[in-house]
Amino acid sequence: MAWAGELLPVARKATSVVIFAPHADDEVLGCFSFLSPSSRVVYLGIEDRANVSRNERISEVNESAAKLGFQWEALNHSVNAYRVPDLIPDLERIIQERKPDTVLLPQPSYNQDHRAVYDAAITALRPHDQNWYVRNVLVFEQPDSLLWPHGGETQPNYFQAISLKEKLHSYSLYASQVRRHRSPELVSAIAQLRGAQAGLPFAEGFTVKRMVVGGKADG
Repeated sequence: MAWAGELLPVARKATSVVIFAPHADDEVLGCFSFLSPSSRVVYLGIEDRANVSRNERISEVNESAAKLGFQWEALNHSVNAYRVPDLIPDLERIIQERKPDTVLLPQPSYNQDHRAVYDAAITALRPHDQNWYVRNVLVFEQPDSLLWPHGGETQPNYFQAISLKEKLHSYSLYASQVRRHRSPELVSAIAQLRGAQAGLPFAEGFTVKRMVVGGKADG
């Protein structure tokens, strides 16, 4: 069962981008530039914690979605205990239902949930004659990806400009999740670094796993 949190006007719009987010806030930290009414964020789980309840975290998600207009849903996998075989069927189902042009998945890191979602998404997005073929597959980074690398893609080769002010404001809506190891100052520094690499004031960096230009895929 999933918790669907999209606003009714948004739900009537087509979904061209699906973002697989291990946790609530990963989408703002890693792919703020893709958040719009044509994107759908799939949280693999939202949990109760000692300092913040699940309902409080869902309220934060709703506030962020209301600001940026994205659709969202939350699956019921156990945070900090994601299992790849359990994730794959859900990710495949969502891809088949939404038929997105672009899917974003998290860079594997020391966080086991990020590794599990990445591994499951790679399987769900494999070339297959009975699966919806997603033309563009991008890997988004997180502060932990830079602070303590753990294999996988580490050098972005695709960039999108952002308004740093808007990204930081959206991140501030996740008040329960703002911590020193992913502080606004660190988020700003990463945006400045990726911007410098791309010749922009501020940007987000992604790694391309697949990008198809031209033609039309059969579905």
